[in-house]
Amino acid sequence: MTQRRLGRRDAFRLAGLSAAGLALAACGVQGKRVAKPSSSAQAQSAVQQYWSGKVKNGHVDFANWPLYMDPKQPELKQFTDQTGITVTYKEVIQENAGWFAKIQPLLAAGQSIDYDLMVVTNGIQFTQLVELGYLVPLDHGKLPNFAANAGARYKNESYDPGNVYSIPWASGMTGIAYNPKYVDTPPTSYSALWDPKYKGKVGMMADSQEIGNFGMFLLGIDPEKSTPADWEKAAAKLKEQRDAGIVRKYYDQGYVDPLGKGDIWLCQAWSGDIFQKNISEGTDLQFVIPDEGATIWTDNMMIPKTAANPVDAITLMDFFYDPKVAGGLAEYINYVTPVPAAQAVIKSDADAASGDDKKTLTEIADSPLVFPSDADYAKLRSYRNFKNTDEQKQYENIFQAITTA
Repeated sequence: MTQRRLGRRDAFRLAGLSAAGLALAACGVQGKRVAKPSSSAQAQSAVQQYWSGKVKNGHVDFANWPLYMDPKQPELKQFTDQTGITVTYKEVIQENAGWFAKIQPLLAAGQSIDYDLMVVTNGIQFTQLVELGYLVPLDHGKLPNFAANAGARYKNESYDPGNVYSIPWASGMTGIAYNPKYVDTPPTSYSALWDPKYKGKVGMMADSQEIGNFGMFLLGIDPEKSTPADWEKAAAKLKEQRDAGIVRKYYDQGYVDPLGKGDIWLCQAWSGDIFQKNISEGTDLQFVIPDEGATIWTDNMMIPKTAANPVDAITLMDFFYDPKVAGGLAEYINYVTPVPAAQAVIKSDADAASGDDKKTLTEIADSPLVFPSDADYAKLRSYRNFKNTDEQKQYENIFQAITTA
């Protein structure tokens, strides 16, 4: 068991929807949209056409985010021992829009991006990768562990129905975190973030999609199904919150330390941040999914169309759906695992451990931030899938006016 450090939040920018992200996301994406298969028969034909004649080559180049695997890479060593396939693993993805801007010209030209497997968050860049035909359609006959062990939620993602192009790596939730030293009554509604008694003690995110979702949740609007009129209504509520002086600051990532110190008392937060802070520093920050619901985001494994070793890559993808492997990964990264059976693995490891390791493993196994309940999942919603860049810019302009005024 490796003791946690304060986590992936130090390198993580969600969804690429900052102003800079918009510029990057719009760069060089005027390529020809690829028509999606209109029937399951067509989809299966595309799978067969791609995978026909593909063979194992014995190596995978894997691009991922920082702090998303134990630096000692025990899972990859196990994979090589098991399959004979070697893996070069690099933490080269810092932000979705920046990564897309880097690989898009190469993929458009049919050139290698030097990786066979990559991890991208659901959002505008994921949609662009699909629509531009840059991803390999997955052969689910090569994914038996996924079929057997993936949670039902992760086999029915709205951004990739049927997991045609991707399977999840890990997920996280955006909800409300609070410091119980200063907040006596646990917040159960987003209205707590608008409560005048917390004036100057509320933290909100600067990310337009995150803050927009909270405004919509408050109004009972499902962000996934929202319209421009809904965005305007949510922005008006967020402006009321800002103009009343309730918000101390709009944060990019650094909200956890102010929350721990009491500079802010409650805030928008990512579930993994709060769990990692408590594990690493012994704090008692609390994370809640309000009654109105919360956001779930997912980082997904996928194979770029120019991959040199797709058979090896899909073999590695499926390897991570072995419950023992998924459990070991969750013990380190502390984000939501798409493999429910990993919980029993972690509990078994906790039973065999002692001291601090036993305590930490037990906390991970029992945490709803790593293993949400069915009731929690029922309240989780995803981001709005924008139809095009113009719609995305419209959304961004509406909510950026709140955080930059």
